[in-house]
Amino acid sequence: MKKRKTASRLARAIDRFLTHKRTLGHHYRQESWLLQRLDCFVTESGRRDLDEKCFTRWLMSLQDRHPNTRRKWYQIVRHFCCYRRKREPGCFLPSADGVSRPQPYVMPVIVEPQQIARMIGIASKLSNTSASPLRGPTLRLAIVLLYTCGLRLGELLRLSMGDIEEQGTVLRIRKSKFHKSRLVPLSRSTTRELQTYLGKRRRAFAVDPDTPLLCNRHGGRCHQYSHHGLQYAINQLFESAGVRDEQGKRARVHDLRHSFAVQALIRWYQDGADVQAAGRLRNWEGDDATRLCQTYSRQKGNKPLTEVDRGISSSVL
Repeated sequence: MKKRKTASRLARAIDRFLTHKRTLGHHYRQESWLLQRLDCFVTESGRRDLDEKCFTRWLMSLQDRHPNTRRKWYQIVRHFCCYRRKREPGCFLPSADGVSRPQPYVMPVIVEPQQIARMIGIASKLSNTSASPLRGPTLRLAIVLLYTCGLRLGELLRLSMGDIEEQGTVLRIRKSKFHKSRLVPLSRSTTRELQTYLGKRRRAFAVDPDTPLLCNRHGGRCHQYSHHGLQYAINQLFESAGVRDEQGKRARVHDLRHSFAVQALIRWYQDGADVQAAGRLRNWEGDDATRLCQTYSRQKGNKPLTEVDRGISSSVL
């Protein structure tokens, strides 16, 4: 009989930490993923527990990550170690001085409607596979929902069949950032896209309320797309459609959310709406809206602001 592997000392401490935080009402999804990844790194390094030398090597392995990401992950690990020290005074604790300074975030690439049209056209022509029998329709719907609803990628991935409400005209986003839920109404064209996808999905997968909206058959059963998998597929569409800014920088998946915000501001102004009030309704601060407009102006080649652009800028200041 194969002997069961015993959890490491570090793994047991991580379990206690996560249990404690979740008891307080936190989800700690990213923290759980990160700390488990750290535990695997320590084990693969041949160490019995986390120490300064092993922690330094782990930090070196993150050099390809954005400085702000490394800063956040450093803080997560230090917070865990502070909690652990209360029970194990001799355990390793990263220095508070080791946290790097926050860096300016990368300016988004504002994706234009004609670029989205090219991406949708390319997605529609993709061939299906045994593991992904709805590859093309899935990517097509993903682009439409990200761009027209301003969803985050994680929110899109967590959508289930039970989150489609009001005959397919409303999506329920559950416990997203800051544990908030919201209802997202769909436009008529987006509703048609969703209904077309659902018709194909019903012929390929089960329609139970708890099954994922975007799914594949990885492993032979209905399976939710992974964050990395869908992100990679959308990045490939950006590449194929040539979605880049004036400096040649390719768009990121999250830039679709920024693009949704810019297009919404422009539509509101053109329709004569109170842009400032509409921005407050969506919890957009003046600085956020101004930064989006400035990014949009630069992407157009630093040309003088059009009447629409000037109106938006003056309305959100």
